[in-house]
Amino acid sequence: MGLFSRLANLLNIKANAAMDKVEDPGQVMDYSYGKQLEQLQQLRRSIADVVTQEKRLEMQQGQLQEKSTKLDSQARQALQANREDLARMALQRKEALTQQLNTYEVQISQLHAQEEKLLGMERNVSARIEAFRTQKEMVKAQYNAAQAQVKINETVSGISEEMTEMNLAMQRTQDKVLNMQARANAMDSLIEQGALGEQGLLGAGGPEDSLERELQQIASQQDVDSQLHAMKQQLQLHGPDYSLKEIEGPATESE
Repeated sequence: MGLFSRLANLLNIKANAAMDKVEDPGQVMDYSYGKQLEQLQQLRRSIADVVTQEKRLEMQQGQLQEKSTKLDSQARQALQANREDLARMALQRKEALTQQLNTYEVQISQLHAQEEKLLGMERNVSARIEAFRTQKEMVKAQYNAAQAQVKINETVSGISEEMTEMNLAMQRTQDKVLNMQARANAMDSLIEQGALGEQGLLGAGGPEDSLERELQQIASQQDVDSQLHAMKQQLQLHGPDYSLKEIEGPATESE
């Protein structure tokens, strides 16, 4: 096999593969069924033509038969009139017509045989076409059912893929919700324990905020130390009873 032959076979294979993808088996079978019907109609037209020709020959044969009968009657009349010469001429013409009638008979017989043959072919072809039509409808129904099943399976497959993606998205969302809840619970615990101050609640957490908190703690501690030192000096000056009076407050007038 030459190079061009291999290329031609390759192109035919690819063309057939492309046709298999785009062609609809139902349409192909409908087209084939239509072609068979056209052939059947052509066969029936041929039968009609044979029958028409046969009928035409039968009409011509009938006309010749009438002439032959008339010539026979004329020959008898000539003999009755003692005109044997006229009777002979009539019989000669009748004989010529008889030969033509025999020819017509042969032709009519041949046409009739051809008609019977064509009618037999027409019956066989009609039966095959009817069987093909039944099979065609069954195959089309099976193909449509299979095609519908494929579409259903594709739809179900698409739904399954979407459900899988939705489940993953739902899982990610749930994970985010759980993380947010855990973070909120942790912040609540820190707030209850006093680990987060107002600055922590406001979300400040930089180095400056930490320095500010340390400075405030130092200032608070210094205030406490000053107050404590003042109390000690008062106790040393006024004695222990002074502290009780400061705690209880000044006496009322009733006392």
